[in-house]
Amino acid sequence: MTTDINTKSPEAAAMPPSGPAPVKRVPRGHKRLLTRRDRITLSFMAGVPTVLHVLLVWVTALASIALAFTSWDGIGFDSIKWVGLDNFKQLFTDNPQFWPAVEHNIIWFVVLILIPTPFGLFLAVQLDKNIRFSRVYQTAFFLPVVVSLAVTGFVWQLVYNPDTGLINSLIGANKPGHYIDWIGDPKLNLWAVLIAASWRHTGYMMILYLAGLKGVDPSLREASSLDGANEWQTFKNVIFPTLRPTNTVVLVVTIIEALRAFDLVFVFNKGAQGTELLSILITNNIIGESSRIGYGSAIAVVLLVISLAVIIPYLIATFRKERRA
Repeated sequence: MTTDINTKSPEAAAMPPSGPAPVKRVPRGHKRLLTRRDRITLSFMAGVPTVLHVLLVWVTALASIALAFTSWDGIGFDSIKWVGLDNFKQLFTDNPQFWPAVEHNIIWFVVLILIPTPFGLFLAVQLDKNIRFSRVYQTAFFLPVVVSLAVTGFVWQLVYNPDTGLINSLIGANKPGHYIDWIGDPKLNLWAVLIAASWRHTGYMMILYLAGLKGVDPSLREASSLDGANEWQTFKNVIFPTLRPTNTVVLVVTIIEALRAFDLVFVFNKGAQGTELLSILITNNIIGESSRIGYGSAIAVVLLVISLAVIIPYLIATFRKERRA
């Protein structure tokens, strides 16, 4: 009986074929995740905002500092004259509107820190209790912050209107001879604007404090409750001390809001007597009827220095805290 040499046994068929095993090729380097088109798109998206920021913020700020030491009416660069510190001397000694503007900015800060800030904290504490329709209340109180300040000014102009305004109608001061000019009276207009500003600032403070309250450890409340403390004692001795970082942010934000106040006042009466602010003086001198760009830039530099005196210590404290953490 002849055996076919080409016939393979089952064991031989099951064995892998002889010879070197195939070698898998490992790609060299990292796989490219971004194509050339993606890189161009990302460069464009990041580059354009950066260029605009540098041109509109840093270049203009440096130009204002340089122009603060010059005299320029804005017509041609040939009319720029170096005057040194004359603009600052005139600002501090010969301008009857400068110190009232500084006083009004200080009043603006004091009112914002004493009235809408505590009220915003009160609203945040109440909304943190997860009451019904909490989201609706948050939206209603925060809506003035979202709305443009110019729109807010127009709305409050309707409220303060001497003839048909809401306030005069309620108190009966809309009759001939009994009008109360809330916007035109130098003794009342600043406080009228501050009420509108406080109405908006309350919602801002509410959101900041509400975010801080959400970060409070619930075990602290439970421990205080077990010790027999009531709600006020828990807030005063346990919760409020943990809001120290939030209080710092609130203080810095309020100072900045007081310094940059402009929109409401300009919409109300364009910074007439009684509502002078540093920002209004800058605008009136740079783009007013008699353009004094150098003098207006000097006021802007003073406002910048005051702002940096507040912001820099806050940034230093924040960076130190991050390094320790």
